[in-house]
Amino acid sequence: MGRTPAGKTRERILAFVRERLLAGMPPTVREVQEAFGFRAVGTAHEHLEALVAGGRLARERGKSRGFRLPTTRRGEKPVVLVPLLGCVQAGSLTTAIEDLEGHLPIRSGHGSDALFALRVEGESMTGAGILPRDVVVVRKQAAAHSGDIVVALVGEEATVKRLVVRKKRVELHPENPAFSPIVPEPEDVTILGKVIEVRRYLEGSHP
Repeated sequence: MGRTPAGKTRERILAFVRERLLAGMPPTVREVQEAFGFRAVGTAHEHLEALVAGGRLARERGKSRGFRLPTTRRGEKPVVLVPLLGCVQAGSLTTAIEDLEGHLPIRSGHGSDALFALRVEGESMTGAGILPRDVVVVRKQAAAHSGDIVVALVGEEATVKRLVVRKKRVELHPENPAFSPIVPEPEDVTILGKVIEVRRYLEGSHP
């Protein structure tokens, strides 16, 4: 059997990486090597670097899983892979646990290091269109404006609520009249980030 032309191999690698990226599972160079049966990891590296040089893939340097889809149209934001970290309560507070479920591909002008995603549990934010099992994309920031929907840490427990600032007092308000606002001591509250996107998945299609 003749050797597969480099161009055809590269197209197969691009299709493989693209499929993995869209599934939220960016491959490493070594995983590409194993998937295509290359004897040396350098061969996979050469193909991937050629795809990056040709503008068909983009890469965040310094990350083993730093490949992403490039910007395809003028002014369009690039696709970045955002870590999906477990669940956050949108009701009563629940202990905050980072439990990496995978990665979520989104278009953003922010790098993946500036974003994270959480799956919502509870019904306190239904009035804001945030339902149980929705996924919120959060931009990391230590401060937010009154009226922003934020993920906040109160002690060791995390919640998603609308931030209300009254003088020096911080309140975390639900968007459901069945729930009461949380009014902690200012020193007990840490803003983890601002919710910038909400995603909803139908049964069987969530990440």
